[in-house]
Amino acid sequence: MSAALAPYVTTLAAYDLGPATAGPHRGLPSSTLSITIPEDDFVDIAWAGRPGSGRRLRAAVAGLHLNAAELSQRGCTRGVWLTLSPPGAAALLGVPASELAGEVADLTDLADVVPALAGLPERLAACRSWARRRAVVERGLLAGLARHGDRAARRTSRGTLAALSRTARVEEAARLLGCSRRHLSNTVRGEYGVTPKEYQRLVRFEAARGRLVAAARGGAAGLAEVAAASGFADQAHLTREWRAMAGCTPTEWLRTEGPSARRAPDGRA
Repeated sequence: MSAALAPYVTTLAAYDLGPATAGPHRGLPSSTLSITIPEDDFVDIAWAGRPGSGRRLRAAVAGLHLNAAELSQRGCTRGVWLTLSPPGAAALLGVPASELAGEVADLTDLADVVPALAGLPERLAACRSWARRRAVVERGLLAGLARHGDRAARRTSRGTLAALSRTARVEEAARLLGCSRRHLSNTVRGEYGVTPKEYQRLVRFEAARGRLVAAARGGAAGLAEVAAASGFADQAHLTREWRAMAGCTPTEWLRTEGPSARRAPDGRA
């Protein structure tokens, strides 16, 4: 991947949701934004537990969210999947992450701000190899970066998120950054659409999900160990957070999503 994209693109990979008859894929909350581009189909996406929230999109851009989404493809279940750091939304797409928080947009809706991404799904469908698809995506992202630039304010933002990721308490992150909790809260909510505490919940949940997937690949998943290593008080705390954010328990998620989680880089949406 181009070094210029490294601060903003955390994942660029092919995905396979498995047989279309397997049912919807559960897209879990994450500390990153995601872009899902089906290989030759539309993606149906809805918020879990919210009837009437479904949309059919050619390519889905999901902002930071604290609830699970359900994704399905009726024909081909393969495609390209990207995740962006929160500053990457403004740097590459020209849209602040706060405008996408809790929402799902069609990539084609961003054509005015990133023209190079407008026809991306069609160009990817014409590619016959992963190397060519990856190159097409990188060119589109680099065009977005050239259009919107890398400003000093975004570099500061990355430091803010790093401090929140390293600490369990918002007050400690504010101390590390040399600012008040109120200033930190206003900054994070204004730029990313979530509170500092919500962002820390996303980081902790993401860490637990990664450890669950790794444990599943190894043939066992010790929930108590995963909870302790990920910053939860205990296994019960982990289970409560999973019910709130994923709509199911960790064990239920592994049972239903295990195969696709093992195929994906880290089991995310």
